[in-house]
Amino acid sequence: MPTVLRIDGLRVVIYPNDHRPAHAHVIGQKGEAVFILHCPDGPPELRESYRFSRPEVGRIRSALAMELATLCDEWRKIHGHY
Repeated sequence: MPTVLRIDGLRVVIYPNDHRPAHAHVIGQKGEAVFILHCPDGPPELRESYRFSRPEVGRIRSALAMELATLCDEWRKIHGHY
């Protein structure tokens, strides 16, 4: 499970055997969320969240948006097309 980014103690993971559309799993001790990236222009969109509060999800979404180019590049390296 390749961690492609870290955000405030959270791991952002793109699984090599995962499916389209391009998305990232955000994993922390408190929970997990999955965001569809909408590469290459975004914005990231919450697909599902387990045990993250709404404010936490908002902060995660903002952080992912700031790193969107990197995340889309990592998805492309692992999976090819978005």
